[in-house]
Amino acid sequence: MNGASRGTGRWWRPRSLRTQLLLWLVTLHLGAAMLTAWFSFVAYGNLVHNALDEQMRLVAESYAGSDPAKLPRPMNGEAAFSRGAFIVQIWSADGHTLRATSWPVLAVPLQAQPGFGDVNTGTHAGSAWRVFTAPPGTRADQPRVQVLQNEDYRRRRALRRALLEGLPITLLLPLALLILWIIVSAASRSLRAVARDVASQDERSPTELSLARVPDEIAPLVGAFNNLLSRVRSAFATQRRFVQDAAHELRTPMAAIGLQIENLRAHVPAGEATERFNQLEAGVTRAQHLIEQLLHLSRQDAPQGGDARERVDVEVLLRESVSQLMVLADARRVDIGFEGSIAAVVFAPAAELRSVFDNLIDNALRYAPEGGVVDVKLHEAEGHAVVDVLDNGPGIPPAAIGRVFDRFFRVPGAVAGGSGLGLAIARTAAERHGLRIELCNRADGPGLMARVHLPSAAA
Repeated sequence: MNGASRGTGRWWRPRSLRTQLLLWLVTLHLGAAMLTAWFSFVAYGNLVHNALDEQMRLVAESYAGSDPAKLPRPMNGEAAFSRGAFIVQIWSADGHTLRATSWPVLAVPLQAQPGFGDVNTGTHAGSAWRVFTAPPGTRADQPRVQVLQNEDYRRRRALRRALLEGLPITLLLPLALLILWIIVSAASRSLRAVARDVASQDERSPTELSLARVPDEIAPLVGAFNNLLSRVRSAFATQRRFVQDAAHELRTPMAAIGLQIENLRAHVPAGEATERFNQLEAGVTRAQHLIEQLLHLSRQDAPQGGDARERVDVEVLLRESVSQLMVLADARRVDIGFEGSIAAVVFAPAAELRSVFDNLIDNALRYAPEGGVVDVKLHEAEGHAVVDVLDNGPGIPPAAIGRVFDRFFRVPGAVAGGSGLGLAIARTAAERHGLRIELCNRADGPGLMARVHLPSAAA
């Protein structure tokens, strides 16, 4: 609902700060250019108006005071409209007869009142005229003089000057946008650096973000984020302590229960009691396995204090894992084998790598049917070293294959015992050291293939 209201709100505002700044700057510059042009038009228009009025008065007085009277020079309409030339009319002393004019086409009668005025000769463009009528002379036979100039010429001249005044601001707009783009990009680098710091956080041990390169405007936001990280660290630490304490407290009584069950085996009569006893023993074994997995998970989630990276021979590590899990394979009568066709070395803590392969092989042994087969292969695929763990169990339904790495998730209908933590532990340890686990159902028959892609420099 919030997103819809934002999208259909009355005022649209871009989410990008850079876009907002650019829009505001464009608006500011265009407004400044328009305001400058308007003020220039008004101010320069008054200046032009007054200056040309003064020229008209001087021209009229020069013609009125000449003795003998001089005649105006003929002109055409192009000079009147394009260049704003003065049109001079010489009238008789009584003002009834037009003796001479520089442009006979313009028929404007002598104005009754001396001085400046405005006349309009029609409704078409260029029909507005500025008029100056000289006052009567001292002699009775002295002619009257009237000077006219086109008003459109005056407005065009003022408008041209106003546009020239606003042009520098308009031309400055692209440069200002470029400068702003550079400034905002430089400022946003600090934001991107903060984003990289956030993205590089370890979810198991988030650390506070440095305020050294953070602009003052977003420093409170980063400080609030650091407070949130502090609370998250505290919550994670509380969760880890709870899991560790619970697992440790449960380990001893579960070991005692397992020992007592082993001691009771000789006293359980055959028949239904033995069947029930086997179920109880299987449940205790599964609970012990779950406790061990929880301890392993809590240790894995704890902040890493710089585990010592060592040179690990993957083939030797896999043989050790297979040998250690041979007891489980024998108990389930599963034939497990190892095949290594390449030499591969990984630089990582050996215990972490053992955790990856132990959990994958353990998972394959638990889901393989009794009398089934589990194969562990170290070979090269598509130019990279990989480890394949294959079983001939029921596989994973396509709808559930994307969730099998979730903690405590078990495939619906699975009959094998398990904690639902093995694959989650394996993937976390693998990703921490540059390995990648891929699960898919086998194409050559029933079963699952777990492929571990080793780092590119492993082979």
